[in-house]
Amino acid sequence: MAAPRNDPAALLAALDADAPVAQRHLWLMAALAWIRGNGQDTQASVGRIELLLDALAANPPQQAAWHRWWRAFRQNMDPAPLLADFGFAPRTAFLSELGFRLRNKLLPGTPDTTHPSELFSLLFPSESDTKWIAALSPSLLQRLHDTLFAAADEAPQPIAAADPECAGLDSWERALTDAILFSVSQVSATGFAAEIRVRMSEQALRSRTFLSLPTQMEACQRAICTQGPHSAEAALAADALRKQLAVCVEAANTVYAHLDEHGISVGIVFRLRQLRERVQRIHHLLDCLLSRNRAQATASLLAELVSVGHRSRSVRALIASSTHLTAAKVAERGAESGEHYITRNRAEYVDMLRHAAGGGAVIGFTTWGKFLLYGLALSPFWLGFAAGMNYALSFVLVQLLHWTVATKQPAVTAPAMVAKLKDIQAPGAVRVFVDEVANLFRSQVAAIAGNLALVVPTVLLISFALRAITGEHMIDADTARHVLHDMDVLGPTALFAAFTGVLLFASSIVAGWFENWFVLHRLDSALALHPRVTGLLGAARAQRWATWLRANVSGLAANVSLGLMLGVIPAFAAFFGLGLEVRHVTLSAGQVAAAVTTLGWASLLTPGLWLALAGLVVVGPINLGVSFYLAFRLALKAQAISNVNRERIRAALRLRWRKAPLSFLLPPRDTATDDPADPPVTPSNP
Repeated sequence: MAAPRNDPAALLAALDADAPVAQRHLWLMAALAWIRGNGQDTQASVGRIELLLDALAANPPQQAAWHRWWRAFRQNMDPAPLLADFGFAPRTAFLSELGFRLRNKLLPGTPDTTHPSELFSLLFPSESDTKWIAALSPSLLQRLHDTLFAAADEAPQPIAAADPECAGLDSWERALTDAILFSVSQVSATGFAAEIRVRMSEQALRSRTFLSLPTQMEACQRAICTQGPHSAEAALAADALRKQLAVCVEAANTVYAHLDEHGISVGIVFRLRQLRERVQRIHHLLDCLLSRNRAQATASLLAELVSVGHRSRSVRALIASSTHLTAAKVAERGAESGEHYITRNRAEYVDMLRHAAGGGAVIGFTTWGKFLLYGLALSPFWLGFAAGMNYALSFVLVQLLHWTVATKQPAVTAPAMVAKLKDIQAPGAVRVFVDEVANLFRSQVAAIAGNLALVVPTVLLISFALRAITGEHMIDADTARHVLHDMDVLGPTALFAAFTGVLLFASSIVAGWFENWFVLHRLDSALALHPRVTGLLGAARAQRWATWLRANVSGLAANVSLGLMLGVIPAFAAFFGLGLEVRHVTLSAGQVAAAVTTLGWASLLTPGLWLALAGLVVVGPINLGVSFYLAFRLALKAQAISNVNRERIRAALRLRWRKAPLSFLLPPRDTATDDPADPPVTPSNP
């Protein structure tokens, strides 16, 4: 039903109290759409409400028709569930709420409903509704109440006899009281939930805060029903309930300390956030119930519900609020792993070269394995899966041998650097961070140099050995030319290298998430102590395996996930015609070396080889830069670094680059540094 844009009389003429439920709701949607207008001019919306009230005041029969319409509306609509539950998940679980919001976004709602929350979303679909509701003056609100609702509510409602003790309350006060009771029940249920209760501190459990909450609610309800919502007894009982709710929130907050130590659960974080928001809703409901200015208090509550409804439809807000602690924990665990990849002195720099050289040797054999798989003529998916397993097993072997692959480092070293900024206001904090940037840059240079220093000779040796034994090189001439063409710097090499950087970052997220999952479920303890495991392995061996897995589960998850992504994702992309490929600098260097051995010295005179070598020069920095940037952004968000402090960091890096550029390339002679002090920075973009 479309609403007339400038004629309240025509709008009121369409009012029909005897119409079916759906038609009555469509009329109300049209009326609110007319009041809202384009949502840009708040005063125009207020003016249209005044026009509507003037039209009703000038036409008593239409005003009586409205009162009949409102009474019919109230007969089918109990506002208590709306006041208590609107904006909250129908089930206290993250995935169910995610599915609920996605359905609401993708599927239209129907006005043929008696569910108040469903109808409310249809009536107030725009966040601009909050503005015009908040702009209503006290006098206009009182006029709205007197004209539209006061006379209509004089007639008894069906819910009047629901609670004989509360017979002195009117329908709106009963709805608010019921909504408070519903909300307190939900808070109590969350506090009693096993997954929340077992993670509270011992002190919180001993205080039995959630056990006392229903008693406080019962006392508050009794005071409101027997003495009235505006009595001194009701005010005292409401204050006692508020204090008990505050104690419950403090008890629930102790769960975060357990999560920080033993792993983050998105579901538990979601339930804790819902608990805090329900407590805030109870405060709003109490304020509205106890207020002597009913019209203004109701408008404030309505505006809050509209705002909550808008937020509750946002999928992005749900994911951001529920996964923030998980991101922080992933960054923290990445920081723990990243410390092992940062060299801070000459001895560690040399160790990095040696470990990277070992990793390069393994990748040389990985290159051979990849070309062997091409000879099996597998279907695209199985070829991608086999290639992924080849990469994964190689990366795991590198980990087990305590060697390294350069491109895996940035995603874990970035959180390690940002961890230095936890106390960024402390003296010298920015200087320590700049030191870590220089240390990391040197470490990456050493890692790439070590990888390339041995992957190329290894591939050459394998190819020449194959030539001597079988009479054939590792690849044929057509494949060699195809390899050089794929690495051409003038082609999409840079784009594919950036895509590979994203996969490198994604593997670090998988690693952090998997380690968090491992710790959350205490699998190390289960492996060390479970009778079935100790019976199979023996107590001592089970303990060693549990300790080893706890120390290496993150690396195993990163290596396996990265290998599979490098192999399988291009196969999936090809299925959809996207043409995405991966360009990993160490693997690509091995492939180019294999191509050169096949084409011989003559290839040195062809532009294709030099364009491929230029592509290698591009791939390495892009691999490292993209993965580092994404991890760095995640870590900054997890540490909540402000824009002002980010400006301090950038200024300090520029100063170091001018004062000591070689510190980014060469290790210091000892661990002492003569770094410039933190530069003074004029705050900008706060």
